[in-house]
Amino acid sequence: MKKYTYTEKKDTRSGFGDGLTELGRTNSNVVALCADLVGSLKMGQFIKENPDRFFQVGIAEANMMGIAAGMTIGGKIPFTGTFANFSTGRVYDQIRQSIAYSDKNVKICASHAGLTLGEDGATHQILEDIGMMKMLPGMTVINPCDYNQTKAATIAIAEHEGPVYLRFGRPKVPIFMPDDAKFEIGKGIQLTEGTDVTIVATGHLVWEALQASEKLEAQGISAEVINIHTIKPLDEDIILKSVAKTGCVVSAEEHNKYGGLGESIARTLALNTPVPQEFVAVNDSFGESGTPAQLMEKYNINDVAIVNAVQKVIKRK
Repeated sequence: MKKYTYTEKKDTRSGFGDGLTELGRTNSNVVALCADLVGSLKMGQFIKENPDRFFQVGIAEANMMGIAAGMTIGGKIPFTGTFANFSTGRVYDQIRQSIAYSDKNVKICASHAGLTLGEDGATHQILEDIGMMKMLPGMTVINPCDYNQTKAATIAIAEHEGPVYLRFGRPKVPIFMPDDAKFEIGKGIQLTEGTDVTIVATGHLVWEALQASEKLEAQGISAEVINIHTIKPLDEDIILKSVAKTGCVVSAEEHNKYGGLGESIARTLALNTPVPQEFVAVNDSFGESGTPAQLMEKYNINDVAIVNAVQKVIKRK
């Protein structure tokens, strides 16, 4: 089995900031808006280099979405920046009416998603955002796994015509994806080959899935790990091809088990090749304050949880 290692950890929000900076140098239509969280979104360098293309809206996220929608009419490509909770839950009406319904070319960039926001607690740890965004017609939903992939995704969505929800996080996580890998929207990536179980993971859970696959290998279980960075449109082909070989699947995500990647996979399987599936996700609850590692352990969304789910799903084959 292919082994993945890393030499550095970095937060995925820095991947967004660096990707945005690169876009500022190469695409004059890219503009950025922020709701009073420039430092948290790592937008400082873009602002320094492009002060006339940055708009500080303040703590007025709904206004930010409306302004961004309007900017697209003049050919601009607006990137909005705030926490995932404020990027979705607080402004859902504006996104639905002004961006999605109108098919505006707005890039909704959402940091501090999921439980790994950590000590800020349940009020900020949104676990419903993927479901909210993927149900909007025409909305592309992307959840990259590390710094390199987040940077590549940020650059790629500028070329995509239409609204995008880009989700990333606060904690420093291993960098294990190649820094020169092309980011293809809607195309999953097979990271390891396996014959006994398919593990389909997204975001921070991709690294946990790789760690789980090594533990499983030690137990004599061959796991095929797939990185699904684009949740909508979902790469159904890569999933169906894998489960045709393995006969069962575990989905892994830092999100509520309702409405996320796991349910999209279940729908795909139900319509094509029904096989046993187990879900590694938050079990319909809010989070709480704690370190990312503590929360991932308590809410069963780490490598240990994936190993347990694999052992369970294989018995169901």
